[in-house]
Amino acid sequence: MSLADAQAILDEKNLIAVGSLGDEERRRRHGTKTTFVRVFEVHAGAIPTALPASASAGEIRVIGKPASPDEAAAALRAARVLAGSTPLTAYSLADLLDLAGGTIPGLCDLLARLAGEGLETLAYAPIDLLPDPIAAVSAARDAGVQVPRLTVHHAAQDNRLQFVAAAREIQSAVGGVRAFAPLARVGSIAQPSTGYDDVKQIAVARLVADNIDSLQVDWALYGPKLAQVALTMGADDVDAVSALEGELGRRRSPLEEIRGNIKAAGLEPVERTGLWTPR
Repeated sequence: MSLADAQAILDEKNLIAVGSLGDEERRRRHGTKTTFVRVFEVHAGAIPTALPASASAGEIRVIGKPASPDEAAAALRAARVLAGSTPLTAYSLADLLDLAGGTIPGLCDLLARLAGEGLETLAYAPIDLLPDPIAAVSAARDAGVQVPRLTVHHAAQDNRLQFVAAAREIQSAVGGVRAFAPLARVGSIAQPSTGYDDVKQIAVARLVADNIDSLQVDWALYGPKLAQVALTMGADDVDAVSALEGELGRRRSPLEEIRGNIKAAGLEPVERTGLWTPR
């Protein structure tokens, strides 16, 4: 699909018509299968020595920007012990590039060091924060570090298609991407999006990023209601479901809630791990 055609879809006022296009493509690829992963996040500056007794995670994710390469390596070692056999992902590719002095050769060196400490998979690859995302993702791949998903940190209304096209180009140039999360993690104050805009973005991303297998929505960031609608507009994977069971104040556990919401959308829930294997 051309970007001009994609823009015409974004401009379309009939949300049902837009959603049907994304949903048709999603079902062609995945049928009703909808994957989700329960994630337990730990901060790079404060890795705990043990997981809570109520945690049941398919992925341990190290978040936050380390203060230095040494801190990044130390946090990774501690997180590897904490995770045990649970898949571990860590860090933003953009943060690592910054720690490496903003150069691709420096990033290659840092990634090689962290790979030696056990980094196998990056947690985030925010393509809008990378001056040359193809070079950065290629550096990770060359170091033996997987980049299974592409993310968008911040996108205003007037450049949302730019990053969808960039995701398609990165996959064409480098490969190895399993999922694309097209909704920005940080909203624009000057041009805030609406739920209406967001679900149309999901549908268009599904049609444009046609060489990426899965389209992802963040459960914790966007909430159950928007995530559920996104699953009927083109998304087929749900990230960041809480790994804690029996959270205070919940009528249902996070696992029951995500399964129930997926089933209510007429879809089949399938839990996965951070390695994209069934759990």
